[in-house]
Amino acid sequence: METVLFDVTRHVATITLNRPEAMNSFNQAMLDDFAGIWRTVKADDDVHVVVLRAAGERAFSTGMDVKEGIDRRSNVWSQTDPGEQLSPKLNQVWKPLVCAVHGMVAGGAFYWLNEADVIICSDDATFFDPHVSYGLTAALEPIGLARRIPLGEALRIALLGLDERLSPERALQIGLVSEVLPRAELWDRADEIARVIAAKPPAAIQGTVRAIWESLDATRTQALRTGLSYTQLGNPLGKAEVDRASVPRGQWKLR
Repeated sequence: METVLFDVTRHVATITLNRPEAMNSFNQAMLDDFAGIWRTVKADDDVHVVVLRAAGERAFSTGMDVKEGIDRRSNVWSQTDPGEQLSPKLNQVWKPLVCAVHGMVAGGAFYWLNEADVIICSDDATFFDPHVSYGLTAALEPIGLARRIPLGEALRIALLGLDERLSPERALQIGLVSEVLPRAELWDRADEIARVIAAKPPAAIQGTVRAIWESLDATRTQALRTGLSYTQLGNPLGKAEVDRASVPRGQWKLR
């Protein structure tokens, strides 16, 4: 892979965006790398959880590389959304994604955040969407964002463009992130969260992720009825996969 670092250790796949000279913006090579990554993660049962982070000091990602661009078909009706290659859920990957973000998180970077299961950030993170400032319609990123934060907050990010950046404190208040940490602690904390999840039965974890995400496309009643089938598929004998009494007490402690 040309644009990312990829490593699997003790059931955790760690992806590091590795274009710091371009503020980890995505080009066609990165789209291709992620398409391959999601195929690998989906097929490899040794991977239970994925951590996504970024190299460099300035940015997690500033979205699409405007200098290189991405491959576009001349026929507008044959063009595809970059999210089809970047996004785990669009690739039917139900293994949890933990995002650890720092610095600038802008534009197309929300493709990853919008489909993350846990997002934490450093105290130097700033979130913004520059599309409208450049005369471009902001649609795909804020549509996804509006499903995880209040609508008014998603609209504010989309409409103010480059003129306002969401602080890590505000991101925590509106539920975009669940923790804010010093930059030096960010990667270790993401790895810690991932390993706590990875230690749990993978079928139960993946069924939980899929049931919750797919419920977003249904009414409450439909989601609850479908949810019952997931519990039956995930626990075919109607029993849990582990004996709670056998798990060390400290493992149940929540931070």
